[in-house]
Amino acid sequence: MENRNNVTEFILRGLIQDKTAAKLCIVLFLVFYVSIILGNLAIIMTIKRSEQLNSPMYFFLSYLSLVDISYSTVTAPKLIHDLLVEKKTISFAGCVAQLFAGHFFGCTEMFLLTVMAYDRCIAICKPLHYTTVVNKQVCSWLVAASWVGGFVHSVVQTLLVIQLPFCGPNQIDHFFCDVNPLLKLACTDPYIIGVSVAANSGLISLSCFVVLVVSYAVILVSLRTRSSEGRLKAFYTCTSHITAVVLFFGPCIFIYMRPSTTFSADKMVSVFYTTITPMLNPLIYTVRNKEVKNAMKRLWGRKVKGSEK
Repeated sequence: MENRNNVTEFILRGLIQDKTAAKLCIVLFLVFYVSIILGNLAIIMTIKRSEQLNSPMYFFLSYLSLVDISYSTVTAPKLIHDLLVEKKTISFAGCVAQLFAGHFFGCTEMFLLTVMAYDRCIAICKPLHYTTVVNKQVCSWLVAASWVGGFVHSVVQTLLVIQLPFCGPNQIDHFFCDVNPLLKLACTDPYIIGVSVAANSGLISLSCFVVLVVSYAVILVSLRTRSSEGRLKAFYTCTSHITAVVLFFGPCIFIYMRPSTTFSADKMVSVFYTTITPMLNPLIYTVRNKEVKNAMKRLWGRKVKGSEK
């Protein structure tokens, strides 16, 4: 094993090479990361403490916010640190851990977004059966299944990669450890593994995407028989979900639904789904959602008044 894997650490080339631009990026990504933490924590606390936000939709949204915090934490702190230093290194074990965690939280988010689409489909198309079909026990099982599904996917991806021999070079052309950049460093032909990895990620992405498309198609068809007020409320809710789905699934499909090839645009696309989307999700789910906005005003208004007293 030592002869096959004599690489003990990897060197990350990072997101950007220009030192002046790197200083700007440090401030920018620090703001992004703080916004992700504060925005998603605000949603979680508001949902947990508000009696009005007790529907399954907000139950799923609280877990989506938790996953967003976890997912961005896998890459953002390391990215900010590496922008400050000249030599960007990560140990072999650290690289494997980052690979595992990234796919774990990323896949879990895919499943949660799919579950949320199913929830909206039942709520809008079968409102009389909604509380029976999507009860608390079902919600808990769906969330648990999302976490387990993400874990299984991540285990498979990680095992496929770490069985490859890495004997040098050890420079990863990325700002974090991911499948395709690592496959390029393998000391053997990674084609079979690359196809297996793409098939694993591609099957999950495609299956979730098909379920999402079908769910929203059914919702749009059912809205034709609703009143204008009901259509408007459902439209705003679905618009938020569709926006979140497009922002997350679009970049992921671009990166992972192909064999072990890399493009120059991969880094910027990766920034989008690891940092930008988790930062935007709190805005997407609150800007057009009066229930969340009103709950936040009541909750934080009481806190401000309480602190003044």
